[in-house]
Amino acid sequence: MKLRRVAITAAVAAACLTTLAALPQNEKQPITSDTGRFGNASGISRKYEGYLYGVVKAKNPEALVLTKTKAGVEQDFKITKKTKFTLDGKASTYDKLKVGDSVYVDVDTDKKTGEMTARKVVTGVDIPSLPSTP
Repeated sequence: MKLRRVAITAAVAAACLTTLAALPQNEKQPITSDTGRFGNASGISRKYEGYLYGVVKAKNPEALVLTKTKAGVEQDFKITKKTKFTLDGKASTYDKLKVGDSVYVDVDTDKKTGEMTARKVVTGVDIPSLPSTP
């Protein structure tokens, strides 16, 4: 009697597993890149490769002071009318920049004086465009 019950339980379990295996799978495949990785890890990092990173310590309409920079010291950057500001991948303004924000700054350095002028200040999250699925 016990042997029969075990045999029936095993047969039912095998039938259930066979049924689950035969169910249709999700046809939507994850987005993959041509590099063999999930996503392109170098896409964002290369975009800001020449930029300087820092945390805004002080700001005024003529200058921006960053701390926690690559050089390990505070650095000031001149701000002009041509300086562009970007927040979360969209155009922004100087007014939306706050003390304590982490920023990437595209810098133009004067060769004679060494004065650094910010061409572009990027803060927030830059969401890359996703590749289209085949």
